[in-house]
Amino acid sequence: MQTGDRERAKGRLAAILAADVAGYSRLMGADEEGTLDRLKKHRHELLDPKITEHDGRIVKTTGDGLLVEFASVIDAVRCAVEFNAQWPSARAGIPADRCIAFRVGINVGDIIIDDGDIFGDGVNVAARLEGLAEAGGICVSQVVHDQVRDKLDLAFQDMGEQQVKNIARPVRALRILIKAARNASRAEIGEPAPEARGLGDKPSIAVLAFLNMSGDPEQEYFVDGIVEDIITGLSRMKWLFL
Repeated sequence: MQTGDRERAKGRLAAILAADVAGYSRLMGADEEGTLDRLKKHRHELLDPKITEHDGRIVKTTGDGLLVEFASVIDAVRCAVEFNAQWPSARAGIPADRCIAFRVGINVGDIIIDDGDIFGDGVNVAARLEGLAEAGGICVSQVVHDQVRDKLDLAFQDMGEQQVKNIARPVRALRILIKAARNASRAEIGEPAPEARGLGDKPSIAVLAFLNMSGDPEQEYFVDGIVEDIITGLSRMKWLFL
């Protein structure tokens, strides 16, 4: 292969981050131009700078999604968590049914690099983990968890072994519970954390993502829409901490 031809295919170990917008089809159907504008703004102002800050390389974008390679799994997880912490302030003032929420999957594995693109089982697993993540959430593989659990102040929820599309073996998945990140995002907009506001006696409720049991990705917008409607309704109850 001569100089100037396609980059020779080669392999290496890497951390792979896959992200997309939850309920993208529904958002585009409701407000195509506005959704595209908000997506570009969020990427330009928040997501892309975070990736650069943590030495990530955007391999490619696919409409509402992107694939990113990191040399360090610590950097990959920090990037996702810090971006998640900034997200509430970025969504402030946007109606619930127009809000963009990214879901993220992170894996570590061998990849094949060919002409700037990356391929391999490690990439495929990251993409499947992304599909298991809730709107605004981060889902990681067992190997990611094992490498960061003693190095980052994070809590994890074990989702067990998941049988996912086009992966022969079950994938052990864990959800990152980022209480610290949620408190950090409140601090950024000048809102104290719940424990600082004396909310111990105030009724509280948490709304978790619903699971699309149909297996049809096109039905995701129903799931996202129901959750957003519940959150919008509960947010009007000022006596309740959501």
